[in-house]
Amino acid sequence: MTRRVPSSLVLIVVASLMVASAAAAQDLAPIKLPAPAMEGGKPLMQVLKDRKSAREFSAEKLSPQTLSTLLWAAWGVNRPDGRRTAPSASNKQEIEIYVTLPDGAYLWDAQKNQLAPVAPGDLRGATGTQEFAATAAANLVYVADLSKAGRSATDPQQMLNVGADAGFIAQNVYLYCASEGLATVVRASVPKDALAKALKLRDSQVIVLAQSVGYPAKK
Repeated sequence: MTRRVPSSLVLIVVASLMVASAAAAQDLAPIKLPAPAMEGGKPLMQVLKDRKSAREFSAEKLSPQTLSTLLWAAWGVNRPDGRRTAPSASNKQEIEIYVTLPDGAYLWDAQKNQLAPVAPGDLRGATGTQEFAATAAANLVYVADLSKAGRSATDPQQMLNVGADAGFIAQNVYLYCASEGLATVVRASVPKDALAKALKLRDSQVIVLAQSVGYPAKK
């Protein structure tokens, strides 16, 4: 059974990391990712058969190539007009992907295929209330920028839209992971207020879901 981390401990960890982040912000540099690999992979029906959630991860890191292809599969640009691999309501493209890695948190720029530094330090454990979040190679945090969506957070349809849009992206990640032998699980158990502060989100940005990705734990 997965152990849950007490919310008070999560807050303490996040606060400590934020203090460290202020002191070491200059140490985190942008990461230009290689072009995503758009060929290969398993047939779609096999991927659907293999799709599943996993909550145990090995310590192995994701290579820059794997991370690049993962992010492109999730929410990458796949047409000259800038449209993406997942749909969004009225093509508002309001979902942004924050990536937490062992060395820091980044915001993925889909147009440049680049990770922009947000905060140094290992924030993986701060993305969830379950212990395995801290051990996954990467945690993707799906953030909706409501200023792009055109409706307020109090509009029920708006929140249905952003939830669906984040879900489409999460499913793309599931399918890519099933194709490449990676482990993943999407999560709603996120300490949103503390994580929003750690990721320096604006008032218009709302955390929707998080998703852990990595290599399966070795048996």
